[in-house]
Amino acid sequence: MEAKKRKVLAEPFKIKMVEPLKITTEEYRINALKKAGYNPFLLRADDVFIDLLTDSGTGAMSDRQWGGIMTGDESYAGAKSWEHLETVVKDLTGMPFILPTHQGRAAERILYGILGGKDKIFISNTHFDTTRANIEFTGATAIDVMPDEANDPEIYLPFKGNIDLAKVKTLVDDYGKENIAAIIITVTNNSAGGQPVSMENVKALRGICDENELLLVIDGCRIAENSYFIKHREKGFENKSYIEIAQEMLRLGDAFIMSSKKDGLVNIGGLLTLKDEALSVKCKNLLIISEGFTTYGGLAGRDMEALSIGLVEVFDKDYLHYRIRSTEYLGENLKRMGIPVVWPIGGHAVYIDAKKLYPNIPIEQYPGQALVCDLYVNGGIRCVEVGSVMFGKYDPSGNLIPAANELVRLAIPRRVYTQSHIDYVIEVFEDILKLRNQERGYKITYEPAFLRHFTATFEKLN
Repeated sequence: MEAKKRKVLAEPFKIKMVEPLKITTEEYRINALKKAGYNPFLLRADDVFIDLLTDSGTGAMSDRQWGGIMTGDESYAGAKSWEHLETVVKDLTGMPFILPTHQGRAAERILYGILGGKDKIFISNTHFDTTRANIEFTGATAIDVMPDEANDPEIYLPFKGNIDLAKVKTLVDDYGKENIAAIIITVTNNSAGGQPVSMENVKALRGICDENELLLVIDGCRIAENSYFIKHREKGFENKSYIEIAQEMLRLGDAFIMSSKKDGLVNIGGLLTLKDEALSVKCKNLLIISEGFTTYGGLAGRDMEALSIGLVEVFDKDYLHYRIRSTEYLGENLKRMGIPVVWPIGGHAVYIDAKKLYPNIPIEQYPGQALVCDLYVNGGIRCVEVGSVMFGKYDPSGNLIPAANELVRLAIPRRVYTQSHIDYVIEVFEDILKLRNQERGYKITYEPAFLRHFTATFEKLN
């Protein structure tokens, strides 16, 4: 790949297999959305044209990964594929105890189920939905502490995903270090717009944890993307490789949790790695009860083989350049046409400020949910609300406590869509701009106690 800048961002791969996409009419999509209770999660995938719901497990694997699928060792214990994965993960994390799980939320359930409990406090830059749910399910409390300026969607900060160190110290003092179960740093910070975290921020956080004898967990499902931003934005890392940056950051943690369905470049899988042997024994016992034996967890041998290869491929410089620039291409074009986006553009997704795009829809009528429905009806695009549907709560009187921001996430699957697909998404937003003066949104007609955005149903307000 030439270093010279080109007007066209060419994909650093060629297509070997294709999957047909179904073309539908607007009338068809209106009916499909109504049947799904106006929740894109409940749509049939076959009824979606461009699927930007998530980048989790939706990517395309490489020829080498598919080759690994064919040679995976399916032995129950001590398989060669497990040995391959263990070697790769130990080299990446520097941690001696490696536990494979079927996906990231299983790793969360195991670790936070052991660390959590009533009156326990978890502190994070931003807990994502499954993280918060697994913590709160134990009776513990999850608290987000981002710098105040990072909550402004329009302001440019090179590391907008950072944790607020002063607020962390205050919380430790207020609750007492004996009540802090762990501090979790999520890189990149998904709920805050896919924004990166600086090495300086994590090193300072490590110092706070050392001073107070606290456990530091790195949730690094997008660790390669975060390393890209550090190399290009943080002084002193210009000459380091992406994997060297990731290794340096992960060695600051006491534990590492990963949904491998992101930067593992696979369709299923998760990891929990630990430094402490006593804690690892507790986690292994729970792993065996709920997932599987310690050398396969919730994964087949072929899955472990594909993951071993993916964790190496993800740090390829041409891949990472394309990954970040192609996401920026979408975000920059939307911003140019007047769509309010979270700025700067993050690594894996573009986030739309739905409250600003639809200023006349009350927060209680979920402007983000209105936008995800409009994108599907107008263009067959599926995405997800990251606002008061996902993170809103209720006060004792049943009134909505809104989320900090009303966002919609367009998550880009890895190595799946071409630039023409993304140009189509941009064109659909031209129609969305014509809807910005609408005044009605949606009300919830059903919601579960946890993770309501997955299965909630809605009614359109007229």
